[in-house]
Amino acid sequence: MRDFTWQVFTQTGDVEAYLLYKEVNNLAASELGLNAGLEAEEGNAADEE
Repeated sequence: MRDFTWQVFTQTGDVEAYLLYKEVNNLAASELGLNAGLEAEEGNAADEE
C-alpha cells in the first residue's frame, strides 16, 4: 500500500496521495513500536519543564 500511494503521488503530484502515504507510514511505524521511543522522550521533556 505504501509503495502504491508513493507511486500515485510521484506520477500525479496529488497532495492527498502524499498525505495518505505519510499516514500509512506513521501507522506502520507505530505498529512496529518505532514511535514508542520518541513518545517516551517527549514525555521526559515535559517532565523537565
